[in-house]
Amino acid sequence: MKREDLSDLAAFLAVAEERSFTRGAIRLGLSQATLSQTVSNLERRLGLRLLARTTRSVRTTEAGQRLLETLRPALADIDAQVQALIALSDTPSGTIRLTSIRFAARALVLPALSAFRQAYPRVKVEISAEDAFTDIVASGFDGGIRFGHQVEKDMVAVPIGPDARVAVVAAPGYFERHGRPENPRDLARHDCINFRMASAGSIARWQFWENGRALDVKVDGALTVNDGDLLAQAALDGQGLAYIFEDQVAEHLKSGRLLRCLEAWCPPLPGYHLYYPTRRQKTPALAALVEALRYRA
Repeated sequence: MKREDLSDLAAFLAVAEERSFTRGAIRLGLSQATLSQTVSNLERRLGLRLLARTTRSVRTTEAGQRLLETLRPALADIDAQVQALIALSDTPSGTIRLTSIRFAARALVLPALSAFRQAYPRVKVEISAEDAFTDIVASGFDGGIRFGHQVEKDMVAVPIGPDARVAVVAAPGYFERHGRPENPRDLARHDCINFRMASAGSIARWQFWENGRALDVKVDGALTVNDGDLLAQAALDGQGLAYIFEDQVAEHLKSGRLLRCLEAWCPPLPGYHLYYPTRRQKTPALAALVEALRYRA
């Protein structure tokens, strides 16, 4: 492969991921005209149309999508190896890209970054906060933050928070009007706020534990949301019962604005973990961040 081929492939990747020549040019620090010509040259050499362009949008063709799926992990591995070489110096340096659940990014990562940045001024941290599951290898992330039971077995996972616990909550006024469910099967008679999962697009079932075994319950209600903050706010507004992690509504439970039920059916679960691929060399920068975030009871 010629040197210019690698550069042109990186240009195509930027446009394909951003779905825009304008944003791709900003990302690479090039002019839009130069980027457009670079991608056109690549298409001409390959004899394939990689991008379908309109006045309003840019999308990959079938050939372009196949190339994109090949390039992402390949260039991510190259970048990781380059970062590893850079990191051979005594001082950790480079950029760490993380994908994280929004609440964990806000409650656990950001509070630790001030001290971390003072200790490691040559390390940059990029956080992509999203509740949808992301393939960290294919998307070029160095690591991710999810609940322990959600992490794939082929990942190294380090706890960065205590065990988590689900809570079924509602405003006091809701319980006054409708009473409290005594067991999960009573939920069929209640107005439950559904949560649509960003990754799967399906409605999340409410999971409980009965005699050591998981009990999945399909609930129903007039309201469906896809954001944890909206879920908490809907419960505060008396819209119904919400199934949410306890730490997301801890202040409201303490103040009495929300009350919980079915507590005996909700045992602790593995809390937030920072995970990264076992097959990819951990850079000194990532190692330093892992230690900064590691949970110590």
